[in-house]
Amino acid sequence: MTESVEVQSGGERLAADLYLPEGDGPHPCVVLGGGWCYVKELVQPSYARVFAERGLAALVFDYRYMGASTGEPRQHIDPWQQIEDYRNAISYMEARDDVDADRIGAWGISYSGGHVLILGALDARVRAVCGVVPTVDGYQNMRLAHGTLGFRRLQAALLEARRRLYETGEHSYLPHQPKDESELASWPFPKSRVTFARLKETQAPAYEGRSTAASTEMLLAYSVMSYVERLHGTPTLLVVAEGDDHTHWDLAAKAYDAIPGDRKRLHVVPRSGHLTLYEDEQAVSAVAQVAAAWFTEHL
Repeated sequence: MTESVEVQSGGERLAADLYLPEGDGPHPCVVLGGGWCYVKELVQPSYARVFAERGLAALVFDYRYMGASTGEPRQHIDPWQQIEDYRNAISYMEARDDVDADRIGAWGISYSGGHVLILGALDARVRAVCGVVPTVDGYQNMRLAHGTLGFRRLQAALLEARRRLYETGEHSYLPHQPKDESELASWPFPKSRVTFARLKETQAPAYEGRSTAASTEMLLAYSVMSYVERLHGTPTLLVVAEGDDHTHWDLAAKAYDAIPGDRKRLHVVPRSGHLTLYEDEQAVSAVAQVAAAWFTEHL
């Protein structure tokens, strides 16, 4: 059963879909947020449905400024506001009679795959986390993805956008991915643009594929590394794609190594890449089952 609900967060209304398993509950639950420019219909329902089939309630939501949620400026991606949206979604879920407030987990993918690592460190209500192809260090991620000359170009564009914002009060925007390698974008992968165009047509018509330049500036200041050391008490599953050069699986492996203790697992999807977890339905289904098993064991 799926129910449309609203969550209040930072003075805005977050649009959300709640997937409920059979029975009256109270059910363990997982809160799911998307990655860069995502809306709640993009990829996340594939996980939420599997979670519900395995007896877990699952809430997928649009961050403020995105999709069906309210807020201005549109398409503004502030990681700390998004983490606050997660925390308010958890507050909403723990207040429901059909949810077991002592058994709440957090799931994220790409950018939000890093968010849930921070959540697990900061919010004691989060009893287990799963990060799929996570972004763990925005600066290193962008430096590697853009290359030396491309990174210089990106930094110059962000500085110009900052000056324009100060002078006019108007945000500049960057595409999520470029049409070709000559176009500047936050994530410099033309093939990814093709994938997300297909996802927009088939899953998520509300996906816009752009964000404020200030969003990318904040990405450069983003790192989970000072938080993963606090995850010794939070069962943590990291899913990485072998050869991922979008969010860079070697960076994710370093974050995994920094998590203390043995209440953790690194699951590698072999012979794959970042886009595999969007393009390959069998791979998505398999990872959803791995995540569901993790939450079932630890919630």
